[in-house]
Amino acid sequence: MRDTPAASTSPSLNQLIEERLSRRGLLQGAVATAALGLLGDLGPRILFAATNPSTLTFEEIAHGLGPGHVVAPGYAADVLLRWGDKVLADAPAFDIARQSAEAQARQFGYNCDFIAFMPLPAGSRSSDHGLLCVNHEYTTAELMFPGLARETRVEALTREQVDIEMAAHGHSVVEVRKEGGKWRAVPGGTHNRRITARTGMRVAGPAAGHPRLKTNADPTGTRVLGTIGNCAGGVTPWGTVLTCEENFHNYFGGDLSNASEEARAREVYGIRGRARYAWSRFYERFDLAKEPNEPNRFGWVVEYDPYDPEAVPVKRTALGRTRHEGATTVLNPDGRLVAYMGDDDRDEHVYKFVTRGKVDLGNRAANRDLLDEGTLYAARFEAEGRLRWLPLLFGQGPLTSENGFASQADVVIEARRAARLLGATPMDRPEDIETSPLTGRVYCALTNNAERTPDEVNPANPRFNNKTGHILEIIPPGAGRGEVDHAATEAEWDFFLIAGNPVLGNTLYGSGVSENGWLACPDNLAFDHQGRIWIATDQGGSQDDLKIGDGLYGADLQGDGRAVPRFFFRTPVGAELCGPCLTPDDKTFFVAVQHPGEGSVYAAPSTRWPDFDPKMPPRPSVVAITKKDGGVIGG
Repeated sequence: MRDTPAASTSPSLNQLIEERLSRRGLLQGAVATAALGLLGDLGPRILFAATNPSTLTFEEIAHGLGPGHVVAPGYAADVLLRWGDKVLADAPAFDIARQSAEAQARQFGYNCDFIAFMPLPAGSRSSDHGLLCVNHEYTTAELMFPGLARETRVEALTREQVDIEMAAHGHSVVEVRKEGGKWRAVPGGTHNRRITARTGMRVAGPAAGHPRLKTNADPTGTRVLGTIGNCAGGVTPWGTVLTCEENFHNYFGGDLSNASEEARAREVYGIRGRARYAWSRFYERFDLAKEPNEPNRFGWVVEYDPYDPEAVPVKRTALGRTRHEGATTVLNPDGRLVAYMGDDDRDEHVYKFVTRGKVDLGNRAANRDLLDEGTLYAARFEAEGRLRWLPLLFGQGPLTSENGFASQADVVIEARRAARLLGATPMDRPEDIETSPLTGRVYCALTNNAERTPDEVNPANPRFNNKTGHILEIIPPGAGRGEVDHAATEAEWDFFLIAGNPVLGNTLYGSGVSENGWLACPDNLAFDHQGRIWIATDQGGSQDDLKIGDGLYGADLQGDGRAVPRFFFRTPVGAELCGPCLTPDDKTFFVAVQHPGEGSVYAAPSTRWPDFDPKMPPRPSVVAITKKDGGVIGG
């Protein structure tokens, strides 16, 4: 559906864009057709460019929808890990007709998302041997098991199927090798590991041991079973992985008539007793009437050591409880670690966390608890490109007992409410936030927000009914001019691109975007060592609206090709593209193809990718993309 032109619905949009284009000139290359696409309704008179100024040299693929994946000519896209593939040495071969929780807990999980490539040996720059650390965000039961419908699956799932779902969640660590130009997984590798919804974890930081985290099963409030909703993540400079809990609210059901003291927090996080999973039918810890505190034990950033398969994962509560998309870290010049985070929900906020202590790169063990102390901030995006980071500290401003905060534990448990009280900017679903390794500028993907009304637009989210999203550029002090201070409490911001079809107006790209280069719903981001940004998209269930599949686009950050995307890889129908991750030599791009065939059911899937076996449903998978001549990705 076409958005209504900004001139007739959001009088401030034209002025905002004009200010952005003229005040600092940060959108170099955004000229003529791009600006007009925002400032007026050109309709079909917009002509796409015949040539592309990008430094990316691959031949762009076409928009479209299809049962298989498509990659740019000259590249190979090989399926490396599929749902059900062996991870642990004693895992059985995948048998779709004889699934079990015991088998799934040893096999690659479902709906792969975030990917981290951790070189082997640890601390090396190897690009041919390493560990793939992969999130498994959620399960799609109607594509895993026969006879289920999406509308009735909660009532129809059996306990055995729920146990399989719980084992299919979490995270996988899999050793991988590149031999003869091809990648292969190493089932049973010595570092291989499955983390599931039943894996024991420790709680650390301000909320550890707080009464609001105590349950019948854990009266200490310091031990949690499992991690769920694991979306994106991050990697620390000392070689640990951060896996982030996002849509945890979907797992909790039960009678809320007891009106416990957690009612306010539940409402803010969307926990209303109507679960999308059947887990509360079989396990008391997901029943709100029996364990009202259990939801407080999810929604955290979890740190674990991929090089030690026996290490206990730790929920780092100092980083706040939200629906975390990811946690991207950057080492500040003063030695402190900064983590950028998005809360992936409509009208939620952008956060960062700055450690109190400094990273010791020479002593890995010294950083073990570094993420337990520091300051959590929420972002306020102001007019004229100003950004202020607001500290979420107990006792400061409105974060006092008068507003229901008795300690820093309450602040981090209710980070959303704290950010709102401080006046943080409500955003259009802040997802991945990544830092350019060359300039230090920070890029924030805002996927969409079709629920934003005309009177709710703000400087950083200028479109109402925003169905296609945009990407912001945050400029910390010193970015591009020397040492970048990511810990500073003020910064500048601007638009990088405003997504959607330029023919429909209300978009912003650099000059030269092609008819296949425009994109919708940016989600995950990555950078290559030439400083180019790679954008993965997620339209949810709306691919048919624009008739384009999700996928991966590359674009320059500077020069004539700035904000001019090129379409590189397309997923099969129903799938989104997640977790783009390059090896250190930029010669392999690992990507996760999540929920292929979503919207259909086991008996009649819209695709049977990647096996295309009539007896097999679609299987979420990790794909390894390489250039056939062995060169770097993108040229």
